[in-house]
Amino acid sequence: MKLLLDENLSPRLVTLLADVFPGSTHVRDCGLKSASDPAVWEYARTNGFAIISKDADFRQRSILYGAPPKVLGLLVGNCSTAHVESIVRHGAPLIQVFEQDPAAAFLELP
Repeated sequence: MKLLLDENLSPRLVTLLADVFPGSTHVRDCGLKSASDPAVWEYARTNGFAIISKDADFRQRSILYGAPPKVLGLLVGNCSTAHVESIVRHGAPLIQVFEQDPAAAFLELP
């Protein structure tokens, strides 16, 4: 699964998670810095990315519109990039199952 990291996540996560989620990118690196949620959504849908974000708006969009794109929600406030990396890395097996379920649109990572 390729992840599109939302603006509220560190761009360093792309490199830190490259072994688990190759082909991932950050919104800033694809010209979407400060872009609207609909623009990020459409980019992810068109280019085969799953959105990962702390933003509850993407959860709401996934409920309203379904997948694609799939959305991974992080339930953390301000925390270190290392902590976010750990959450995503430890969630990788669950994320793989989520990716294979065509009916699943949203996965919340603790």
